[in-house]
Amino acid sequence: MPSESSGPSESTGQSALLLSARGLHKSFGDNHVLRGVDLDIAPGTVHALIGPSGSGKTTVLRSLNGLESPEAGTLRIGDLELDLSKPRSRRERAALHRASAMVFQQHHLFPHLSVLGNVTIGPIRVQGRDRDEVVADALALLDRVGLREKADAFPSSLSGGQQQRVGIVRALALQPSMLLFDEPTSSLDPELVGEVLAVMTELAGEGWTMAVVTHELGFAREVADEVSFFDEGVVVERGSPDQVFGDPREERTRRFLQRLQGPFGR
Repeated sequence: MPSESSGPSESTGQSALLLSARGLHKSFGDNHVLRGVDLDIAPGTVHALIGPSGSGKTTVLRSLNGLESPEAGTLRIGDLELDLSKPRSRRERAALHRASAMVFQQHHLFPHLSVLGNVTIGPIRVQGRDRDEVVADALALLDRVGLREKADAFPSSLSGGQQQRVGIVRALALQPSMLLFDEPTSSLDPELVGEVLAVMTELAGEGWTMAVVTHELGFAREVADEVSFFDEGVVVERGSPDQVFGDPREERTRRFLQRLQGPFGR
């Protein structure tokens, strides 16, 4: 079994990294969810986080965005360096939120706001950017995902796939350095999964840096540059998609893949 804390992948030097997390520990009561997790992400790459439910994947992702506060560990995103064992200042929290944007599993759109309102509220109210500029950018982004005609619609009138595409646009509108996806297709009907994965694949092709928690193993194998397999709060195995999916080193990884691998999209 590998150690609970693995260093950077052999092909990635520290100077080339956009994000470097070291020794993340997080507990919820008696449940020790993260047990010394390390994670490295190079700019312009897609890092897939896979593993069984409850293995710590989502907690890691939320820790990168400041939505969870690990009890121990360090985090560097770009020029921001944090000792997570210490309280974060208001300036540090704001910088952490600027560095990455989250696409949630359940969309989390504001039901009382239009699609355009959902996309523009963060850049205008939180980032203080010019309204006309933000609206123009938002409409262009909605056009990219085929939803410009839905700008004045409310979330209740959209399909699940359309709502998730709005969620992706909302994240893009914040102009982050990195996009974080937390099981973005898990709540969708099977026929809607493809439209969301298509947008994510396009973003990866454009060079967006992405960390993706997913059970869509076909997508991870095709699009990711690196894959980390989580189990019981540790990274059991890390490597390229060809290595992790085609020739896993660890028995725990093999058992997981044997249960889940099947047709593309699973």
